Amino acid sequence: MPENEINRESAIVTLPYQDWSATSPSSIDAVAALEQGKVLFFPHLAFNLTEAEKTLLTPELVDPKRKNISYQPEQQKLTGVAIEGKHEAVQKLLARHHRACQALVLSILPEYRHTLHTPTNSLRLHPISAWKASNSWRKDDTRLHVDAFPSRPNYGERILRIFTNINPAGENRHWRVGEPFPELAQRFLPRLGRYSPFISWLQDKVGITKTRRSHYDHLMLQMHDAMKADLEYQKNGPQQAIEFPPGSSWICFSDQTPHAAMSGQFMLEQTFLLPVAAMKTPQNSPLKVLEALLHKPLI
Repeated sequence: MPENEINRESAIVTLPYQDWSATSPSSIDAVAALEQGKVLFFPHLAFNLTEAEKTLLTPELVDPKRKNISYQPEQQKLTGVAIEGKHEAVQKLLARHHRACQALVLSILPEYRHTLHTPTNSLRLHPISAWKASNSWRKDDTRLHVDAFPSRPNYGERILRIFTNINPAGENRHWRVGEPFPELAQRFLPRLGRYSPFISWLQDKVGITKTRRSHYDHLMLQMHDAMKADLEYQKNGPQQAIEFPPGSSWICFSDQTPHAAMSGQFMLEQTFLLPVAAMKTPQNSPLKVLEALLHKPLI
């Protein structure tokens, strides 16, 4: 094992489910594993596309100004479709995936079923290499990072993401996952810039952010950038590689689990937000970890 390679079992939990209602029994406490920052990997949980849906798998379908096609099911709002006449088919596909994700949550994460909110579904059609080549290092998701929203402060709420590889050509999606969040926070906190309530107010006033950034949101965005900027950490920081084949799905709290998407194309992604108070172990949340390290409230 390379010196910087973390133990696979400490980062990834494999579950046997083969359908989105998750009727197969498992002795693993999925919620506990997820809240520890582990990736839940479902190697046999496929989201099968119809022949008509497979014709949508082309990067030309995405608005050139956008990274992905995005769907907000509660508002039935679809954005990012560039080809006239394809909106209805894309919306039906994303709505169907959203319903499958809801069924999965109900089955394996029942503690969250009443508190997950603000669902957004995405269809990712570009190869990772193409997106990397045309964007800055801050948007380079092949670099290990934790997720933070630059324009949408979330005040400590968790970012839960369900991913599905729908590549029709058999290409795996290659990820790296990193160290536990408490160790990550201790490593990067000393490097992060000070929080300014005035700058937070100003960014909100001029429209850079949709609401004022809290101290927590400031730290998470700074950590995201500091991780990506540190090429030594990218190369030699604690990490584990994993391949997600077509026909597999995986779940993680992307604000807690350091991750990097190295290669692959064609993926469905469902995002939910979760209040910290709805967690089984709130002390594992990035908010509570950072507050414990700094000895003060951050929101």
